[in-house]
Amino acid sequence: QVQLVESGGGLVQAGGSLRLSCAASGRTFSSYVMGWFRQAPGKEREFVAAINWSGDSTYYADSVKGRFTISRDNAKNPVYLQMNSLKPEDTAVYYCAFRWGTMGKASKDYPYWGQGTQVTVSS
Repeated sequence: QVQLVESGGGLVQAGGSLRLSCAASGRTFSSYVMGWFRQAPGKEREFVAAINWSGDSTYYADSVKGRFTISRDNAKNPVYLQMNSLKPEDTAVYYCAFRWGTMGKASKDYPYWGQGTQVTVSS
């Protein structure tokens, strides 16, 4: 089992920045990927970014590329999502997710999820 605890989020004006963090505990050894997804009201959950266990491989959705950065210092530290130049369309509940194996952007391939944290960007 893997447990994920998110923090960060909140209300920010358009153009501002926020940082989310996700700490994983439990069976977090061996190769794994941690990702961020988001879900806006009335929309499907969508992939945002992912990073591998060692932090040397990342993957981004086109909609956030160049504005968001996913990072971690090492396999024992939390994963961060630095969000810059935020837009009202970034408003959503953001979820941290965990999967074994290689990088992926399909939510169905992530068996473990955090509780979600609200990000609201005002215009």
